[in-house]
Amino acid sequence: MTNWSPQSWRNYPSAQQPNWPDELALEHTLKQLSTFPPLVFAEEARSLTHALGLASKGEAFLLQAGDCSESFEEFSADAIRDKLKVILQMAILLTYSAGVPVIKVGRIAGQFAKPRSSDTETVNGIKLAAFRGHMVNDDAPTIDARRPDPNRLLLGYHQSAATLNLLRAFTKGGFADLSKIHVWNQEFVASSKEGQRYEIIAQEIQRALKFMRACGINLSSEKDLQQVDFWTSHEALLLGYEEALTRKDSLSGDFYDCSAHLLWVGERTRSLEGAHMEFLSGISNPIAVKLSATASPDEVLAICEKLNPNKVEGRLSLITRMGSTKITDSLPAIVRAVKKAGHPVVWVCDPMHGNTFKSENGIKTRHLNDILTEIKGFFQVHKQEGTIPGGVHIELTGDNVTECLGGAEEIFENDLGLRYTSTCDPRLNAKQSLDLAFNVAEFLRNP
Repeated sequence: MTNWSPQSWRNYPSAQQPNWPDELALEHTLKQLSTFPPLVFAEEARSLTHALGLASKGEAFLLQAGDCSESFEEFSADAIRDKLKVILQMAILLTYSAGVPVIKVGRIAGQFAKPRSSDTETVNGIKLAAFRGHMVNDDAPTIDARRPDPNRLLLGYHQSAATLNLLRAFTKGGFADLSKIHVWNQEFVASSKEGQRYEIIAQEIQRALKFMRACGINLSSEKDLQQVDFWTSHEALLLGYEEALTRKDSLSGDFYDCSAHLLWVGERTRSLEGAHMEFLSGISNPIAVKLSATASPDEVLAICEKLNPNKVEGRLSLITRMGSTKITDSLPAIVRAVKKAGHPVVWVCDPMHGNTFKSENGIKTRHLNDILTEIKGFFQVHKQEGTIPGGVHIELTGDNVTECLGGAEEIFENDLGLRYTSTCDPRLNAKQSLDLAFNVAEFLRNP
């Protein structure tokens, strides 16, 4: 990439960028950010690329999960811990059932910005700038709150740093120890049907650990049982922020975006001639692209050639978000084309974004049945085409929210307003997340 630099995206059309009112203030903030320490390190990103290479061959499975859009207002150690608990629980269920390592990647520590279908919206007769995530503006329906403020980029960086610090403490400091598997069951989940099913597996794992100890195996010396690798990811939407946190690795000489381990480009910004694709083409992190049912095989092949011309395993993930009614029709031709061209992508299913609708009372929601139907179709297509279903990409929270319909303990439309706290799209709660994990585990066990 001799013609690429962290600034080269500026020569391309950039979609979904905020209308910053003061460009000088923005550039001053970005200059500050460029002097800040990296949030993640190049070697960590290389390690994730290696792990994803295993997923592309069916030797591991990716679980990418977290908030639709992180919030400045709901930031706490408890919220981070509870989200991590759910992801660890899901990973245990998938590992236990499928017998392969689960790569745990959070939509966390940087997922603050969201694309919008329009630059403005009208609330109570007042035309306002669209809410683009707390790293850009506030969701309060006032003109002042919706004005993009570059100081929020600094707040996003510092919250990401604090979140990463706590995640590293949890995952490497004993909280993720397999012997504490019962601790991960939140109070409101433990009494549910999903929590009880999880508890049965937890007891079986505890018995297995007890058996190994009885056989003379020193489990305290097995680091893989006491700690886990956990990586972070977010959509690389605000290109100035991503540029400011891009660093040249002193060991390899390659550029890495040190705002997260994995970055992805979304459905609205994946234009081959656009600034987002240009930026992702030059960083050495593992990267991903979201694909809706509108994507064509030729377009996807061009994406693969631009982002991973050397066909490096684990470098590129393709995250399909096609909807439960479209995936079995739209995905096969794309999978066949990529397979024929020999691109070693990680195929990932995002069953959330293609299944969003408004309920009769006007609340944005998703139904768990539609989510599971899309995942099932994803697995069916890959079985039919002889390719590897490499992972799932889920929006969830550790809170007991009522944002998505369905589940073993069903949420109905009249329940949506009870605990709907998302600032953007609806998320699965912990019970629904475990329900989904049990279903995915079954798909993995019986593809």
